[in-house]
Amino acid sequence: MMPNKAAVLYAVHDLRIEQRPIPDPAPGEVLVEMRSVGVCGSDVHYYNEGRIGSFVLDSPTIMGHESSGVVVGLGEGVDTLQVGDRIALEPGVPCGTCMQCRSGRYNLCPYVKFFASPPVDGAFVQYLTINQHFAYPVPDTISDDAAALMEPFSVGIWACRKAGVSAGASVLIAGAGPIGVMALQAARVFGATDVVVTDTNTYRLERAISLGADRVIDVSGEDDLSTQLTADIFIECSGAPHALTQGMKCLSPAGVAVAVGMASADDLLVPMAVMQSKELTLTGTFRYANTYPIAISLAAAGRVDLDACVTGHYSLEETEAAFMASKSDPTVLKSVVRPNEV
Repeated sequence: MMPNKAAVLYAVHDLRIEQRPIPDPAPGEVLVEMRSVGVCGSDVHYYNEGRIGSFVLDSPTIMGHESSGVVVGLGEGVDTLQVGDRIALEPGVPCGTCMQCRSGRYNLCPYVKFFASPPVDGAFVQYLTINQHFAYPVPDTISDDAAALMEPFSVGIWACRKAGVSAGASVLIAGAGPIGVMALQAARVFGATDVVVTDTNTYRLERAISLGADRVIDVSGEDDLSTQLTADIFIECSGAPHALTQGMKCLSPAGVAVAVGMASADDLLVPMAVMQSKELTLTGTFRYANTYPIAISLAAAGRVDLDACVTGHYSLEETEAAFMASKSDPTVLKSVVRPNEV
């Protein structure tokens, strides 16, 4: 095998390409040659700030958790995959025995080992191992890039499940970044018939239209969206501190708000008078659970276009440039690193 190069983040703005041993798959694990790894906003947060929320970079860590690859080795007892299988990797492997896991909420497992959540290494590497049950075969009709984007698409699916999106629903989505457009596509396949997306980036708003939004609104300098629209469901994907309050004011009575984007502030103001007088429901999301099979099925059936979200490709040596791409170019939506390509 080729040397196992990895992009390792040591500290803020200190990303190094170095060699790591090729791991041996443990019983129940597969060895994966990585094909595509998407750059997530969390990767950029770690690169620029050394943390995201309560997760802090306190030791050298390989970033990356949106990934796909091909199986090149089998650990003892693997019976669900074969060498040569193309797979999408679900990056969080829970303990399987805690109360949250046994209740089906494995995304809330306190012992989960999630790629690129320090000190757990992630996917910007040429080879890694993963538990067979979190490696999902994908058909040849799904590209390596799309297979990697099953991860952010799962975030969108989970948000729509939590919101109860169903046929005929009107949905407002704040943020036309990668997660926003994933939530947009998920809302469409869940049956929403009126989807409005807001952002301050005109390029991203144009892409949201191409991916199925009925209407987009540039909220630069906008203080009160409630004079322009009402919605049954509000999905906040921007992380902007004021967006949650603004979106909740747009909800119809008995509407549902779902907070997906991670704001930089620990505490945000919630419009309690609006929430109480309309009997609104507000919930958060943390990753996802049991979403990969439906995500893969929808992509394989052509119900969503994940490849359309990709705006640039980079080699492993160019990982730092991939992290910085969206800051330097407003047209960038999703950058993808291909660890085993030159």
